[in-house]
Amino acid sequence: MSEYSVSELNKAIRGSKRATYNIEEINAIIDDTFLCHIGYVWQNKSIVIPTAYGRMNDIIYIHGSLKNRMMTNLLDAGEASVSITHLDGLVLARSAFHHSANYRSVTLFGNVRKVENPDEKMKALKCILDHMVPDHWDNVRQPNQKEFNATLTIAIKINTATAKVRAEGVLDEKEDLNLPIWAGVVPIKQVAYHPISETDLSKDIEIPDAVLEYVKTNSE
Repeated sequence: MSEYSVSELNKAIRGSKRATYNIEEINAIIDDTFLCHIGYVWQNKSIVIPTAYGRMNDIIYIHGSLKNRMMTNLLDAGEASVSITHLDGLVLARSAFHHSANYRSVTLFGNVRKVENPDEKMKALKCILDHMVPDHWDNVRQPNQKEFNATLTIAIKINTATAKVRAEGVLDEKEDLNLPIWAGVVPIKQVAYHPISETDLSKDIEIPDAVLEYVKTNSE
């Protein structure tokens, strides 16, 4: 199994025992959601923005309008830091000090470039949409030329990354174990419910199989 090399940039300092640099494990965490947070600097102010993304091999694709402040600043900087987090549970301890959360998170660092090639750009837009709902691209009207030209698409090549995972119970102090206080974990999961069709759809239009499969996979 291949790993990212550890450097001052990606080395986990706090909670290092929960860190992994394994590329397969990191990609699995990336692929298990479609929303990330990206940090950038605008007029000497740090700003963090949530955005949708798609992954293709070692590249993260994002898109926005031509004048999107985050996108243009990332291109000016030439590099980006991206954060992805899954909340898997609330860890409720006997003591306030040891309350925690179970989670899977990735912080990745990469070089930024504007996607100029039309074929790559269209594949990138497909990647982003299919990352949200797999195989849904073929069910929608694809971008016309005006929409295509108005969309700025960026590729972030993953140079290095770190994942941290907590998947365990309460870690209370030994002297607190006999206290008459409940402790445990509340599991948390993002759940998809049955799709709600728009009221102005023609009666003969059915919910696409890709959408139904997504709901089935992500339901309770």
